Amino acid sequence: MRPFSHPSEEEFGRILDFYGVKWLYEPRSFPLRWEGDRVVEMFTPDFYLPELDLYVELTTMRQSLVTDKNRKLRRIRELYPDTTIKLLYRRDFHRLLAKYGFGPLAEAEVRGIERVLLSKAQIERRVAELGGTISRDYAGKAPILIGVLRGVFCFMADLMRQVSLPISVEFMSISYYHEGEEHQVRITKEPGLDITGRDVLLVEDIVDTGMTLNYLLRYLADKQPASLKVCALLDKRVRRLMPVPVDYVGFEVPDEFLVGYGLDYLEKYRNLPFIGILRPGGGGQEGPEKGSPK
Repeated sequence: MRPFSHPSEEEFGRILDFYGVKWLYEPRSFPLRWEGDRVVEMFTPDFYLPELDLYVELTTMRQSLVTDKNRKLRRIRELYPDTTIKLLYRRDFHRLLAKYGFGPLAEAEVRGIERVLLSKAQIERRVAELGGTISRDYAGKAPILIGVLRGVFCFMADLMRQVSLPISVEFMSISYYHEGEEHQVRITKEPGLDITGRDVLLVEDIVDTGMTLNYLLRYLADKQPASLKVCALLDKRVRRLMPVPVDYVGFEVPDEFLVGYGLDYLEKYRNLPFIGILRPGGGGQEGPEKGSPK
């Protein structure tokens, strides 16, 4: 890697390393202006953060420099509309990372989060990939997407907007109760559509033991759909007890208590834009248990 040209670049690189954010220094140059076939102006951003698909250009407070860099960034956005690039002052280093779920500012407002496992940008990118795959696999069909409430609602809303097919959307909900020493599952809301002879995609937020998913698949299979597949944002495979099929998986995750992006602990944290690991004793409560029948 070429040496940094300014101390602030080295400082930003160290901050990114500390929070485990992957980065590339001056990864590419963008042609901005031509005279005939000859490129007469180029611009090379300081950093590229691949997990966030984000270019970052650092700047000082000197107005003439800020004006010139803003002009170049506007030109990049005109010529390369799919490119995301931000101009960043040194004072805003931590604020930018917090926006994407990294660093002390991100956690300062979210008491009880041990660390961010999946950033907002990582989730968005993976959901878009899943939507594209589902669209290709169901080409020429009109599937019914059935989400399992309530943790799935963020994932479901984003996923269905990435599916480029005529789809129907339904929800079902379940509750757990104890019978002796065992967890039991009860359907509390059935799908409102008749799924007989239809292609059904069951959408889950997280699958771990597989017990709940196995129950739901048997319940839906009894209604004789034409096909029945599963899409889960998170797969905690290390806790699997039942061998259940998961056809589309967003991320395989460790055996930790996860919150955010619809996942909760005592009805908190659902609105976080990222998925984080809940610190034992987090949220001012006694630490959560990992032993869920889900």
